[in-house]
Amino acid sequence: MALDCVERLSPGAERVALGPATRRRAITACLAGNLFEIFDFGVYGYFAVQIGRAVFPSADPIASVLASFATYGVGFLMRPIGAMVIGSYGDRHGRKAALALTITLMAIATGLTGLIPTYAQAGLWAPIMLLLCRLVQGFSTGGEWGGATTFLIEHAPPGRRGFYGSLQQVSTGLAQILSIGSALLLNSILGAEDLQAWGWRLPFLLGFVLAPIGYYLRARVEESPEFAAVSRSKRVASAPLRSALTVHRGAVLTCFGLTMIWTVSSYVFITFMPTFAVHTLGMQPSTALAGTICAVLVNVVVIPWAGLAYDRWGGRRLLIAAAAGFALLSVPLFAFLAHEKSLAALALVAVVAGVFYGIYNGAAPALLCTLFPTAVRYTALSVGYNGAVMVFGGFAPFVSTVLVRETGLAIAPSFYVALCAAVSLGVLTWPRGRGAFVH
Repeated sequence: MALDCVERLSPGAERVALGPATRRRAITACLAGNLFEIFDFGVYGYFAVQIGRAVFPSADPIASVLASFATYGVGFLMRPIGAMVIGSYGDRHGRKAALALTITLMAIATGLTGLIPTYAQAGLWAPIMLLLCRLVQGFSTGGEWGGATTFLIEHAPPGRRGFYGSLQQVSTGLAQILSIGSALLLNSILGAEDLQAWGWRLPFLLGFVLAPIGYYLRARVEESPEFAAVSRSKRVASAPLRSALTVHRGAVLTCFGLTMIWTVSSYVFITFMPTFAVHTLGMQPSTALAGTICAVLVNVVVIPWAGLAYDRWGGRRLLIAAAAGFALLSVPLFAFLAHEKSLAALALVAVVAGVFYGIYNGAAPALLCTLFPTAVRYTALSVGYNGAVMVFGGFAPFVSTVLVRETGLAIAPSFYVALCAAVSLGVLTWPRGRGAFVH
């Protein structure tokens, strides 16, 4: 599993220089579409309680939340499938076409989620329809992250891949802010009954309206210059998935291992944290959301600086620092929060987690992209990343809820974070991989 940070093109491919205006237009379109798509996929987690009560009624409120988080996690089962199908399409037909497809699928599934009837209205058809929508959303997102990251990296000028790759994560962070902000706003202006009856549907309908804007922008940009060069040289991979899983299998596994703490830290400290603060620590929903949004704000501020640091010093040291931080401090942070149970404590925990998460977000995209040549980059990156997200990230809120319930320990989710951090740290420091780093 070589961790190679040399910029790589397929043999015989030559990049065509882009003008500043063309590059800005492409970057803006990619980031806007990614923002809308990640908002649409992620907003579910912040209305899990309301969705659980509407679609999975139960005498036990925790059981409804578990059912809702399980359905949230099911969407992640489709992400590797989307990664394989859409990634292969993007490596054979271009990044632009694939990204236009992802945002179209996401818009349809998100809009339908906002229109799903309650269990009282439709019986078992309600959870079935919700499940189908999450599967389509997962399929779409499986092709989005790898495609958007690849598109940005391949538009970057020489020596700027770290910064350009970090912009994708800035867009993702802004989508998280919009997701949490929409939940905070609706919890503040609506009563519990209105929020339960119809308020939770509004963000999904908003996402349905905004997504076509992203499609319009993406449909009008230039293709990635690196893919265009590969296409002109007739070196487009005929079977990118097969090549990714055979020739580049070691790099895909490296990508998988590095993504473990990346995805778990996000879904535990950001997506799961508001529900944890309300149900386990007894905080008010608005307080829980206000504290959690601090993590995303800090994350967004740190990301571009980490991207710039990557361009100057390389990414390995940055990722080691972030993974080590999560390995060493996750348990103490959860213990502190469980003891204090206050907005100040939640904000402090969120800020610390946001710094580590921001460092990883800023450096990881460029580092992972350099593991793969242009011809299979979309597929291989998507499969490695989304495989880890499916196994460790998507079900992190569900696993965390079960751990708290079964152990009776409020800090139990931190053990899961620390374990995944240790694995990613091992990949980063493994002698065979370490020696392949240029920086």
